[in-house]
Amino acid sequence: MSNATVCVVGSDATMVYDAVHNAVANALGDLDPSFALQDFTAKDVTISGGDSTLPRVLEALNTPPFLVERRVVVVRDAQLLVADEVAQLTQWMGSPSPDTYLILAVVGTKAHRLVKAAAEVLEVNVGARVADRVTFVKSKMDEYNVSIDHATAQRVAEQVGDDVARIDALARTLQSIYGSSPLDFRHLEPYLGDAGDVPVWDLTDALDAGDATKAIVVARRMLESRRRAGLQIVSALQRHYLNMSALEGSDARTKEDAAQLLGINAYPAGKALAMSERLGPARLATAVHWITDADLDLKGGVSYGGKDLESDLDVTELTVIEVLVARLARLSFGARRR
Repeated sequence: MSNATVCVVGSDATMVYDAVHNAVANALGDLDPSFALQDFTAKDVTISGGDSTLPRVLEALNTPPFLVERRVVVVRDAQLLVADEVAQLTQWMGSPSPDTYLILAVVGTKAHRLVKAAAEVLEVNVGARVADRVTFVKSKMDEYNVSIDHATAQRVAEQVGDDVARIDALARTLQSIYGSSPLDFRHLEPYLGDAGDVPVWDLTDALDAGDATKAIVVARRMLESRRRAGLQIVSALQRHYLNMSALEGSDARTKEDAAQLLGINAYPAGKALAMSERLGPARLATAVHWITDADLDLKGGVSYGGKDLESDLDVTELTVIEVLVARLARLSFGARRR
């Protein structure tokens, strides 16, 4: 560990603290943690009277190492520190004590002042694309000297979906069992667990492309992951198509115009604008009507049966969602052929 201050930042708390665990191990090396390590949480509930943790943190940072060559100080949930605490901590970071290493854990964005003040930043976010998840799986396995090929990494990424926070624990488990022996998917499969969720844009991208088969596969995956109920999927689709409807007939001509009108980022706004122009008012009205009907159906309007004994999925929920996404995809496909 070459830098005196390291900040681990990411939007997923599990992934942040997995990375902190490794950063601490790297900073300690072969030192005895009972002498070299002091670990704090920004809002420590064990401190009476709601007193700040920061005085104890600063005391640890400014106390010379005792019986060890260096001291490692960890501050978890650092995003919870208030402005004056952040100011005091960044002042220390500007002129750190010799032989003292500070590791910060920030669950949030790189815009945080502590992230900007750190000498080294370890970002643990994973990109939205499938290729990003595959790369993350491979790099995490490499970090623990677990040997898998690209095809195996791809199948693991497909299985965990958006739930990439499990990969660190999986890699540690595999390392403890197999060491660095070459592995294929058969070795990993028993430890993967249920299929993870996938991001909603996987579904909306399939619908926009008019790919009914992929849309149905993604929608079923969302339900199988147990992370989303049918009504949540319908709600996400409603937002997607209402955004397009809001742009239809508007003065928006660029993605920046669309972003300002919708109050979202320019990239998804640009996609919504392009789809709005392609679908047109009649198709958009039909899509919103189908989504409304599906919402009512899931709230008791129809029944196609209860739980399937093999898949444990609600048959009514599955049927309504599959029919809806197939219709919506077909609508886009027809618009593409105009």
